[in-house]
Amino acid sequence: MEAKVPPVQRKPLKHRDYEVDLESRLGKTQVVTPVAPLSQQAGYYCSVCECVVKDSANYLDHINGKKHQRALGMSMRVERASLEQVQQRFETLKKRKVTSSFTEQDLDNKILKQQQEEEERKRQRREKKKERRKEKAVEEDLEDCDQEVAAMMGFAGFGSTKK
Repeated sequence: MEAKVPPVQRKPLKHRDYEVDLESRLGKTQVVTPVAPLSQQAGYYCSVCECVVKDSANYLDHINGKKHQRALGMSMRVERASLEQVQQRFETLKKRKVTSSFTEQDLDNKILKQQQEEEERKRQRREKKKERRKEKAVEEDLEDCDQEVAAMMGFAGFGSTKK
């Protein structure tokens, strides 16, 4: 007769305590070879399950999925929260919201700063444009001078077809 094996006890699902890094490889070029190890292939590599997922959306689905959570030793069940835990969570979220909220004055200052930066950029563009016009005028004066010298010497130009 077979002995009954008790079911594996796994911890309930819990909040991830680390940031998922999806942007580190964004915009990077990578040479992919068929003989490369899994961790160096194209896509996102999961070291827990030793698999490669091709894009960030599927990677997020994978790390939140049943297979990955089981490999971490968690069940897909969530621990039931008590009233005190919920109240504590609301208090911490309220405190975080109060410290990071913007006032109208902060918003006004930010808008004013952006307007000043835009005006500075426009002023710099105008100055560059003026400098280019001056340089062009100086070049045209030199060309006129060259033509005058050529006329004094008795020939029409220096053999250039460009103006």
